[in-house]
Parts: sequence; structure tokens; C-alpha cells
Amino acid sequence: MVTAASIGSRVESLASSGISTIPKEYVRPEEELVNIGDIFEDEKSTEGPQVPTIDLKEIDSEDIKVREKCREELKKAAIDWGVMHLVNHGISDELMERVKKAGKAFFDLPVEQKEKYANDQASGKIQGYGSKLANNASGQLEWEDYFFHCVYPEDKRDLSIWPQTPSDYIVATSEYAKELRGLTTKILSILSLGLGLEEGRLEKEVGGLEELLLQMKINYYPKCPQPELALGVEAHTDISALTFILHNMVPGLQLFYGGKWVTAKCVPNSVVMHIGDTLEILSNGKYKSILHRGLVNKEKVRISWAVFCEPPKEKIILKPLPETVSEEEPAIFPPRTFFEHIQHKLFRQSQEALVSTKESAALKSTKESALKSTKEAALISTN
Repeated sequence: MVTAASIGSRVESLASSGISTIPKEYVRPEEELVNIGDIFEDEKSTEGPQVPTIDLKEIDSEDIKVREKCREELKKAAIDWGVMHLVNHGISDELMERVKKAGKAFFDLPVEQKEKYANDQASGKIQGYGSKLANNASGQLEWEDYFFHCVYPEDKRDLSIWPQTPSDYIVATSEYAKELRGLTTKILSILSLGLGLEEGRLEKEVGGLEELLLQMKINYYPKCPQPELALGVEAHTDISALTFILHNMVPGLQLFYGGKWVTAKCVPNSVVMHIGDTLEILSNGKYKSILHRGLVNKEKVRISWAVFCEPPKEKIILKPLPETVSEEEPAIFPPRTFFEHIQHKLFRQSQEALVSTKESAALKSTKESALKSTKEAALISTN
């Protein structure tokens, strides 16, 4: 049921209401604000480290040297960064544009129409149209709305909650998911070989063709009147095995690398790929799941299409593979199911947020006490 309250809770509605200052729930903590800059200026910068671009054109070359060079570059990026721009990945530009056009068309619909697809997180219905509810002790919100749904395997989809408008949405998204699933197998094969494993090992460990889920989240970041105070997505690592991202060529993605935030360039016709926690665990930390976040701006709407490749929640125990463990390199992750890993992260984040809130309250109390003491001292001295 569409209600005024649900419509009012959308960031898009808030952004289009004409506000010049954002509600306090969207303002990030003081320690985060010092490194939130102008994303357009950040993207222009050529100084410092840059997210690697991996050309997959020769990934299956018949020339062994050429093929191995390409695969080695992919492996190196997974070890060093855990994120990369993939070009010549085999998915046509035309299909990617159809996916982006369809997703944008859905978000261009009036909020009232989108609300027909609203999820209900309280009842466990997580698929559909939504906005992030505060899940941390500080009660902070992110400057985004989204649409979330399982897109592969086909028998695990629920097409009844997929947008019916525009008409090409289901066809284009389904084709893209199928293409992406093929790319996933190829990437997992190369990363398996990079660990000295059999080619199909990592694919098997994350559920194989039948069980590995591809979940798409279209992130919609409206223009923000105070982008220097907000985040579209707060800093996190992905829980997935791999994450693939398309975007509308508006910058916003930042990676925490070498002790500082690095802004990802907008590379035409590329797919951004993240290594997720699942592969970091299986590889015993050899492949990196990098901390990242999303910035917003006041000039342009940003949209991204993230597809998370996730293992089944209960069927598989995630732990470092025996081949990645030795006396010199003992297992650095305890065995957990994927669901337990999710719960562990949520608990840890809530605890960290709680500590942060308490520290902020203590700091505020200390400052107020100091100010009171100063005023009292001034009052005594003037008397």
C-alpha cells in the first residue's frame, strides 16, 4: 500500500522538495567529514595511485605468453587492490546501454509508481524498491534509494517484483545477468589458477552454477544540496565472492588504498569488479576485499548497477582453503557459513557504531564541561 509516509521517506522526494540543508540523520560523523571532498575535482586528479584497468581481450589467447600476461595482470590487481576496471570483457556495449536505459527509466517514474514495488524489510521482504533504514547505533542514513532483486539463476528469480515499466527491463536485465554469469566463471577460473588450484575450484567452493546467486542492486543517488556532509553509501567491504558494477559515468566510487581514499575514474564501456569477502576468506587474505564508499554531489544524479555474486547462505562453510594455509601462513579467518559471516559483520558494525556514538557523547560532555569551567573561571576573575 502506497502511503504519504513511505513516499516521504524516499531520498528522491527529500532531494526534490527544495531543501537547502540535509536532515541531521544524513550528516556523517565529524571524523568522516574531513576527507569528503568534491568528487568531480577528485576524479580529475592524476596524482597518486589509480584503480587498475585490466584488458581481458587476450584472456583466452592461443599465444601462451600473451594469455599468461593478461591473467597475471588480473591476479596482481586482485592481490594488490581487490578492485579493477574490466575492459573488453565480452559484454556488448549495446546490452549494457539497454540495461542502464531501462534502470534509469524505472527511476524516472513518479515515486508513487515506484512505491508499487516497495520492499518491506521489517517482514523480511528485502527484494524491491527501498531506501536504507538505519541499522547502526548512531541512526545514520545514506543518501540513496535503490531497487534490489535476484537476477540469476533464472529459477530463483521472482519476476512478479521486477519492474514492468519500461517494457525492456526484464529482457535486458535477464540477458545481462546471463552474460555476467559467464564472465563470473571466467574470472573465478583465472583466480583459481592464481592460487595454484584447479581451474574450477573457486566456482565449486562458492556454489557452482546451481547455487551461486547473482543479486542486482540499482543504486539511485539524487542530487544532494550538501554533498560535503553526506555519503551515498558508507564505507564497507562487499560480502560477495565478486561484485560487478555498471554506472552512468558520474563519479562517486572511492576506494581506501594506501591509507587514503582514491577516487575511481569513469572508464567508458568498462565494468568495475570488486573482490568480495567470500574470496578473501577462501584465499586466506591473498585476494583483497577492499574498503569502499560512495560520494554524492549537487550537480548530477548518479546511478550504479551492482551485481553481487553470493554463495548459498547455509550450505557452504566459508574458510581458508587448505592449499592457502601453511605453518608460515596460518588461517586468518574462522570457519563460518555465509549467513554467519553476514551476521558477524552486522554485529561488529553495530558495536563499532555504538562505541563511536559513546565516544562522541563523551567528547561532547568533556567539551561542555570544559566550556562551563572556562565560563565559571572567567566569571570568578571578573568578580
